Amino acid sequence: MSRKPNITISYEDLSDIEEQLRKIKLPTERYDELEKELVRAKVVNIKDLAPDVVAIGSQVTFKISKFDKYLTKTLCLPLDMHKYEDGISIFAPIGSALIGLRAGQKISWNTKSGEQQIDILEVKRKVRYLVCD
Repeated sequence: MSRKPNITISYEDLSDIEEQLRKIKLPTERYDELEKELVRAKVVNIKDLAPDVVAIGSQVTFKISKFDKYLTKTLCLPLDMHKYEDGISIFAPIGSALIGLRAGQKISWNTKSGEQQIDILEVKRKVRYLVCD
């Protein structure tokens, strides 16, 4: 597999993800994959997160190269899935792959059907937190 791109997440998203991980029992393999993504991430304050970085609550348009399939999904926590018609959980394999990427980046990851690549085409981030200076 090729080298993974740099990713950036906010302290707020990291805290929310860790809180959910304490409440939800993920299969060991899924937990390990998500943990690898979180460990390699640069963590910043939400106000310092670039607007084109995929965060929880972001609507992301991406292409799955293997199938030449274009999708638009909103990355969310499992407890918020009901709020979005196009929701995808951060705990789903593709959700874990999306977090922290920027528009224009690509990432490859292993699935049961082999290695797949997604290309991030567009990120629309919704405001989740009130940012005060």
